[in-house]
Amino acid sequence: MGTDIHGIVECRWDHWPTGDETAWDAAISLDHLYDGRSYAAFGALFGVRDDTSFRPLADHRGLPPDAAAGTVAAYHGWGRDAHGASWITWAELATTDWSEPATAVDACVHEYRRGPDGAWHFHGRNTSLTRFAGLARIDDPTVLYRAGRTHPEGTEWPDGDRLFRIARLRRGDAVPEADWGAVWSVMRTLADRHGPDGVRLVVWFDC
Repeated sequence: MGTDIHGIVECRWDHWPTGDETAWDAAISLDHLYDGRSYAAFGALFGVRDDTSFRPLADHRGLPPDAAAGTVAAYHGWGRDAHGASWITWAELATTDWSEPATAVDACVHEYRRGPDGAWHFHGRNTSLTRFAGLARIDDPTVLYRAGRTHPEGTEWPDGDRLFRIARLRRGDAVPEADWGAVWSVMRTLADRHGPDGVRLVVWFDC
């Protein structure tokens, strides 16, 4: 059974030191911004279903004690299925080194495509496997899906304007802009209004 992510982007006013103005408000559901299921991203961000050997940015911090009422209600609506709750501010995300490499070689083979600039650009993990199996002469599916376990780091299979390589993921590859860009864009916009520490993403998972 798969694991999915749920959550709320929250914000607060930081202009006043006291009063209700400093309370967190549930701004938008994560469901409106992200609808994927990437264990690489879940692991690199929150330490859930990690298969990438990254230090999680916000590992199982739990539900914030001052979470917005709407966030608390949404979380408890999942009952016992909710687990792995955590949160992270825009201030933390904005200073993240997305070029940071994983601590270990990825078990999945990486596919790269040549861009207009002539450089190789990451395309995906375990993509175009039929073509890769032919190039690498792999017949065993258990080896095919975990080629990084049987081939040394740096092994390459050129294929015209495509390249397969055994390598380490970068954090930005595990959490690609194509999937998470809408989330970051909303948080960045809110941070312009509320400050980087006044915007956070609160998440939880279901089995």
